[in-house]
Amino acid sequence: MPAKQKFSPKARSATRQRVLQALYQWQLTGQDIQLIESQFIDDPAIENEQAIENEPDTENDLDMRQADIPYFQRLLQGIPEQVEQLDTAFAPFLDRSISRIDPIELAILRIGCYELTHSPDIPFKVVISEAVELAKQFGATQSYKYVNGILDKLARPDKSRPHYRNKTRAGNVDK
Repeated sequence: MPAKQKFSPKARSATRQRVLQALYQWQLTGQDIQLIESQFIDDPAIENEQAIENEPDTENDLDMRQADIPYFQRLLQGIPEQVEQLDTAFAPFLDRSISRIDPIELAILRIGCYELTHSPDIPFKVVISEAVELAKQFGATQSYKYVNGILDKLARPDKSRPHYRNKTRAGNVDK
């Protein structure tokens, strides 16, 4: 059995950005999630490496070659499949109905909630920090505070998570 490939925190961050974009597209268009997934994975930028090499490498360059594709697929398949359960999990912490949540914030909350409930190997503080960074980059001016508050309340009651007390070992933190 081949060893599981380990991806860098930067790769996981790039993956979350792409998942956010894909979920946003799904939420607004209602397109089939398989179609959206193929649009991202079959991105011509992956196939045309020479073109990518000639483009400026910016922090916001979301080249799928940098992403953890299996994790992208796991999130992108899992979140829509369990959207009702995810929404139900964080709904008690909202100050308004889910239908009134900004689509970017909603996608970020769904990603964070999914990771909190399905990725016990990722410390909850990492999940929240990554969600806050997504909100800062893509959300409204103060949305990061809203996302932080909701995910923090959602994560705190679950003391069964291995990293609840942030006892992570150096080099073992998975973003």
